[in-house]
Amino acid sequence: MGRAVTVATCALNQWALDFEGNLQRIFRSIDIAKSRGARYRLGPELEICGYGCSDHYYESDTLLHSFQVLAKLLESPATQDIICDVGMPVLHRNVRYNCRVIFLNKKILLIRPKISLANTGNYRELRWFTPWSKARHVEEYFLPRIIQELTGQETVPFGDAVLATKDTCLGAEICEELWAPNSPHIEMGLDGVEIFTNSSGSHHVLRKAHARVDLVNSATAKNGGIYVLANQKGCDGDRLYYDGCAMISMNGETVAQGSQFSLDDVEVLVATLDLEDVRSYRAEISSRNLAASKVNPYPRVKVDFALSCSDDVAVPTCMPIQWRHHSPEEEISLGPACWLWDYLRRSKQAGFLLPLSGGIDSSATACIVYSMCHQVCLAVRNGNADVLADARRIVNDETYVPEDPREFCKRIFTTCYMASENSSQDTCNRAKLLAEQIGSYHINLNIDTAVKAVVGIFSVVTGQMPRFSVYGGSSRENLALQNVQARIRMVLAYLFAQLTLWTRGMPGGLLVLGSANVDESLRGYLTKYDCSSADINPIGGISKTDLKNFIQYCIENFQLTALRSIMSAPPTAELEPLVDGQVAQTDEVDMGMTYAELSIYGKLRKIAKAGPYSMFCKLINMWKEICTPREVASKVKHFFRMYSINRHKMTTLTPSYHAENYSPDDNRFDLRPFLYNTSWSWQFRCIDKQVNAL
Repeated sequence: MGRAVTVATCALNQWALDFEGNLQRIFRSIDIAKSRGARYRLGPELEICGYGCSDHYYESDTLLHSFQVLAKLLESPATQDIICDVGMPVLHRNVRYNCRVIFLNKKILLIRPKISLANTGNYRELRWFTPWSKARHVEEYFLPRIIQELTGQETVPFGDAVLATKDTCLGAEICEELWAPNSPHIEMGLDGVEIFTNSSGSHHVLRKAHARVDLVNSATAKNGGIYVLANQKGCDGDRLYYDGCAMISMNGETVAQGSQFSLDDVEVLVATLDLEDVRSYRAEISSRNLAASKVNPYPRVKVDFALSCSDDVAVPTCMPIQWRHHSPEEEISLGPACWLWDYLRRSKQAGFLLPLSGGIDSSATACIVYSMCHQVCLAVRNGNADVLADARRIVNDETYVPEDPREFCKRIFTTCYMASENSSQDTCNRAKLLAEQIGSYHINLNIDTAVKAVVGIFSVVTGQMPRFSVYGGSSRENLALQNVQARIRMVLAYLFAQLTLWTRGMPGGLLVLGSANVDESLRGYLTKYDCSSADINPIGGISKTDLKNFIQYCIENFQLTALRSIMSAPPTAELEPLVDGQVAQTDEVDMGMTYAELSIYGKLRKIAKAGPYSMFCKLINMWKEICTPREVASKVKHFFRMYSINRHKMTTLTPSYHAENYSPDDNRFDLRPFLYNTSWSWQFRCIDKQVNAL
């Protein structure tokens, strides 16, 4: 009959500029696809060089090495008798394009450039690439000599075309094109394309996975067809975690689902589907067929190859499945944990060091490391040889097998409680108990000697001794004395990260983990160059509210009972003197706003694009039951005043796992000035006029 087609898609943990490793992972995916009977294999966006090359795309080396990898793929017997669809940058007539290179049996069939480039949020594709703007137009691309010698082709088609095999028609989309309002799959489907492919470089954001799944399923719900999506996975060298979720959908329903978070570098999905199901689905949609009769046809590249077999009557086909989404707490437990593992193994360090204060933020960070240890032990138990080899290298033991998460945690995770005269016994006990329950190597130390030495130097030079406000000091003195403690903790964290393993007779150094949440960063409620300054921060893109829910999740799923007292304690920096042995300083009083309010401010500022006046106008309705307009005005003004005063701190923010769309990350996501007129005189005057009118 020739109607059951077998296609494969994959999620690959590619690494920017790791051409050797990227090539091997591509080969592995092709081998798996062929072993499962697939006749077509789709890979992630820019998989040959890795998606996150950034300004390295400007370099001719990146283009050269990409073609060298392509040559290795073309000449390999592994790529015979399967259509391979790989991603790489291509320079055509001195213009750089983000392309799919589709080949079969040492012949390039088509180079398809990206039409709609991603250029919002973390994406900067227009900086490096130009979109292909010639719809349904194909030009000749002159191949470099290293490819000509292999394929015997001088030129190949380059442009917006589709592939016509003996049994069906395939059309390619690339990542952003699925999200565009005029997605190519609409017109391609009307022109008879039955299989749509999408190669993505899509990163994780909390609560985002369903949007991608809905878009894929809706792409074929109205028009019929098979939709195959590949995505990158893992940390490829920066703040983003690409979250896999490779999938195959037909006629609006998912038939194959890949994992969102895993430590597998190569994951391949294969599905066998009946083309007649697509044709019969389309046949009864009269509105689609009327539109199809008037569509402007795509150029077709004829391929002497079939995705099906002639005798396939007895071949079983895949049935629809229900997509399972992770809860936000599961996402926090798994996403940052996988990101930490990639960073640890690829940085070739021996583990992590975390200043553990006994509060929610540092405890949540510790729980994410513990979750990572769980994932490593699970992967090894499931036979993942790559994870086992990485774990052995990290602990410097060629016979080691990680079986118990607590035991593995002891080897690779050091926690450190840095007490001062302002620290309470309660937080010390909480940190110690949590460290015992997760198994970390725990250090208790006191920083008072170092603090007194630094303040003593100031006193000797100036003849003045600063005092805390409770002892009669000014607000400037009070803040300076808090900052000295915080900064000394950062210096000690790096000292212990470098030398702790040395004192234990073990090789290597530790990565320092930061634990400032997204809301504190937005408000600037942190000391510049304190313990928020670290190598990486797994919770820097997560809100306080979500972290509290995650802590509750860890109590229930990891049986970490030490977290109960941490959950019930009010957040505090413990930088001011105790009163009768008890903490008198709390975060929300210090900030002049609650964490719940901060989360709302953050979403309105970034996601809703609201300045002071617009935020006030939205909040007088949102908070009309709890605040008067004058109270709302006061809150909005205080937030923007504090936010703008502290914005300079974002320029040195520790690289953080990107998890929220209101992140204040100044590196590439949230580009704003860091020297503001903090009086906001015009904006605040507009608010005052509105308050008076109300």
